[in-house]
Amino acid sequence: MLGEQKSATVMRKFARSLESAQSLIQSRQFPEALTSLQTLLEAKPSDAEALYMSAVCLRYTQQHQAAISTLAQLKSFHPEHGRAHQEEAHTLRAMGKIGAALQAYERACFYNPALDASFRARIEIHRARGEARQENHVQRQLDSLLALPKPLIAVVDLISMGKLLRAEELCRQFLQKVPHNIEAMRLLADIGMRQGILEDAEFLLHSAHQIAPENVRVHIDYIQVLRKRQQHSAALEQARSLLQSELDNAQFQSIYAVQCMQSGDFDEALRGFDRILQTLPDDPVTLTSQGHALKTKGDSAGAIKSYQNAIAAYPRHGEAFFSLANLKTYRFSDEEIDHMLGLQNDENLGFMERVHICFALGKSFEDRGDAKQSFAFYAQGNRMKNSQSHYDAGQISNEIDLQRQQLTAALLSERQGWGFNSDDPIFIVGMPRAGSTLIEQILSSHSQVDGTLELPNILSLSQKLRRHSIDGITPGYPKVLELLNEEEFTRFGQQFIEDTRGHRQGAPFFIDKMPNNFRHIGLIKLILPRTKIIDARRNPLDCCFSGFKQLFAEGQEFSYSLDDIGRYYRDYIKLMQHWDEVLPGFVLRVNNEDLIDDLEGQVRRMLEFCGLPFESACLNFHSTQRNVRTPSSEQVRQPVNNRGVGQWKKYSHDLEPLKNSLGPELVKLSTNIENA
Repeated sequence: MLGEQKSATVMRKFARSLESAQSLIQSRQFPEALTSLQTLLEAKPSDAEALYMSAVCLRYTQQHQAAISTLAQLKSFHPEHGRAHQEEAHTLRAMGKIGAALQAYERACFYNPALDASFRARIEIHRARGEARQENHVQRQLDSLLALPKPLIAVVDLISMGKLLRAEELCRQFLQKVPHNIEAMRLLADIGMRQGILEDAEFLLHSAHQIAPENVRVHIDYIQVLRKRQQHSAALEQARSLLQSELDNAQFQSIYAVQCMQSGDFDEALRGFDRILQTLPDDPVTLTSQGHALKTKGDSAGAIKSYQNAIAAYPRHGEAFFSLANLKTYRFSDEEIDHMLGLQNDENLGFMERVHICFALGKSFEDRGDAKQSFAFYAQGNRMKNSQSHYDAGQISNEIDLQRQQLTAALLSERQGWGFNSDDPIFIVGMPRAGSTLIEQILSSHSQVDGTLELPNILSLSQKLRRHSIDGITPGYPKVLELLNEEEFTRFGQQFIEDTRGHRQGAPFFIDKMPNNFRHIGLIKLILPRTKIIDARRNPLDCCFSGFKQLFAEGQEFSYSLDDIGRYYRDYIKLMQHWDEVLPGFVLRVNNEDLIDDLEGQVRRMLEFCGLPFESACLNFHSTQRNVRTPSSEQVRQPVNNRGVGQWKKYSHDLEPLKNSLGPELVKLSTNIENA
């Protein structure tokens, strides 16, 4: 407690010192401000505001090279800091490096579209060069920005700086005065999407689109939020409508093709990408999307070619390098590794490009047996992702404890048989990278089972129940489950079956393999009492380290820290033990190592649990032709093997934080499993 108070006091003192330095800058006392800021940076060398203000002072005192060096340091910590790029541009312009300054101004506008000074500078440079077309293009962008009310320009600025709570507050205040301002509604929805409040964002964008159906930005954002909520049929309908409004628009063609891919129509998606590439043959984003579609269809060679073409078109395209690594079967050449190492030294490489390169290099050196270099890059990529994460391990532990406290054997017994009587779903839960894709591939090879996706419906329902009010009171989740009646549980179960119907191909049963559903098994039992749940289990050290090495598209924020991922695994084990006690026989546990050692025995065991007759296709799962969207897509197209067992051992020295977080019992379990 005393430590927290001391820390808060230090932070307040630092903030006051920053304000004092800012006042000195405003009164143009640059040397005095610089002296004060240097003292602050000795205490906090990576503080973004102190570095930025130091660079401003250095420019005004004609110390241009020192300003550039300070900005390079700032960008190494915050590569997408728009004002840092703008200040770099100002300095380069003062040094007479006009071409480099123009590029820096362009980066500034990209990272922070509220920086009118950067737009004005670009216009001046283009005009001086006689570049009328470019000047007019930037002028239109500036006019669009300046047409916004000043509070909304401030909101755009705050969003770009990551100050979402202040941006939300300001946006809501504006909407109270101007309730149906379309851009304010769109910006508030953008904030909601960034915060993961997708239901509210969808409502805002749906309303804005109804009011202004011709507003392209709103329409595109509406498609995006529908996609994020995996409402793919609705998103596809909107993407088709957008395309029909302007058939030759390459951006609209791309949005439609990507949504076809998300909706499972990969052939139409690939036709769409081909049409775009006929007009824009070197577009790296389209080439990368084409690679994703080919990978999902099982065309590994085609995917590799697309990713390589994307890199050839844009050599800094981190996502394409990571996508090659994420195939798990691709091996980088010496030249490719040298190129990626060179990109590490590019101070203007974007944040996610740098993260992607880190994970690609981690995989590159892992394949070459260089565990030290490999771990260093995996750790760097995870540190960067963790720096932007708001994950709270303590909050997750508390939520799991609430499940154990509230979902008791007595409560579940009293509600025995409640819910919607459908046995269609088969849930596969557990930790990511625990073998759930392999189990899904085995079961979906059965003639009576459809494989789908990691469906968000149960997670969305749990979020909805957190805000559910009863008689004006919001008890919270899972406490609310004690207060709901039988009819409500039945309605939730029926809604789940209806909402997931679009993901199915007509088989009697279907799989939902969202791993995090293990946190809601009590809820699943209450709304779908006849469903089947399989817990995909893998030994702790292999499972956790595999998660640490994997850059997930979204979610799974616990995976960016060895401490957090170990604690999350421990919480998972604790909660699964609870479900075993209060719902005996409801969950079947399938250990990945047992599946490797005795494929047929475990397959028969799973099929019997699901009430399905044995089919030999389940043993030949690697021959099943279906789209697989997870990082394990190439691995499950091969026969079962033990290459993934014991991989953590090569990194054992670096995994001490993970071992400490897991605790001696789970670490010993890993060793015992591998020695069995």
